[in-house]
Amino acid sequence: MESKVSAIRYDIRLLFPVLFLVGIGIVMVYSASSALALKKFGNDAFFLSRQALYAAFGIVALVVCRHVPYRAYRPLVYPLLAASVAALAAVPFTNMGVSAGGAARWLRLGGLNFQPVELARFSLILFLAYSLSKKQDRVREFSIGFVPHVLLLAIFTGFLLVQPDFGSAVLLFALTWIILFVAGVRFTHLVSALLLLLPAAVYIMMSAQYRIKRWLSFLDPWAFPANEGYQVVHSLMGFGTGGIWGAGIGRGYQKLFYLPEPHTDFIFSVIGEELGLIGVFFILFLYFLVLWRGIRIALDAPDSFGSLVAVGLTAALGLQVCVNMGVTLGLLPTKGLTLPFLSYGGSSLLFNMASIGVLMNIGAGK
Repeated sequence: MESKVSAIRYDIRLLFPVLFLVGIGIVMVYSASSALALKKFGNDAFFLSRQALYAAFGIVALVVCRHVPYRAYRPLVYPLLAASVAALAAVPFTNMGVSAGGAARWLRLGGLNFQPVELARFSLILFLAYSLSKKQDRVREFSIGFVPHVLLLAIFTGFLLVQPDFGSAVLLFALTWIILFVAGVRFTHLVSALLLLLPAAVYIMMSAQYRIKRWLSFLDPWAFPANEGYQVVHSLMGFGTGGIWGAGIGRGYQKLFYLPEPHTDFIFSVIGEELGLIGVFFILFLYFLVLWRGIRIALDAPDSFGSLVAVGLTAALGLQVCVNMGVTLGLLPTKGLTLPFLSYGGSSLLFNMASIGVLMNIGAGK
């Protein structure tokens, strides 16, 4: 009887904050996108209905992953890696890739689009956890604990740079370094490689004119209010207008064809304008609960594989939150990255909800 109860137990300390975020996201997606949807599709609820459907699928993914034993992912590591490489390669090198904003980052399967980087991030976390947990006694050796994992990262990064998606490549890099550090890879190996790769990263950033403009606009967005700094300027205006209490849900001004992509990359700006500082703090508090619970699950995991998977999934969520919020507040250069559980988008919401299910399973010791 006890085992049956345990099998259906859900971690409410993790589940409730996530469901709150998803619910707030559905409301804010409608508020942020209704004018745009009415103009483009003649239906102000176009994005709302889709986001609600994505949320339903996301909840199903969460439930399924909660009940799949996390150790069952071990034999799936290499098939998932192969699928990730194939999907990343298909974006720039086949007609299945979908371009938007000057970059091809989506893959069209039937009538659906999804971002392969979501699958790549999930499979990379599983691979690193699986490989490092097997090599615990030799993880501090350069050729064992460092080289094989960085080679896989280089493959993923190469495909992402072709798209081009420099921001996602940097995110995978940071995620890999965090997992390697937690697993016990020598700090000197991580720092030395970072210093060696830094010139190449600077070269890549400066090799494209649009990236140089992004950096210049990041340093002073108000000097480029009509072009490169346009998004950040209007994002900051939204936060400023919101004040402490906000203008009220649906009463925001910047979403009315001033702030580009208000329901995806810049939904946090809409939240800041309509819910104010109080709403922003509440969102931050919910994310804190999710990330803190993820850290506790990693610390209490039954084995090193589960611990490293939990570290990777939690770090991935935390990095996405920090980067998206940093961009909207003008603290980081502009990067097209969604805000977990809040932004409009099917593949992002689906994989993030699945990640929460996996974390719950690890927390249950399954």
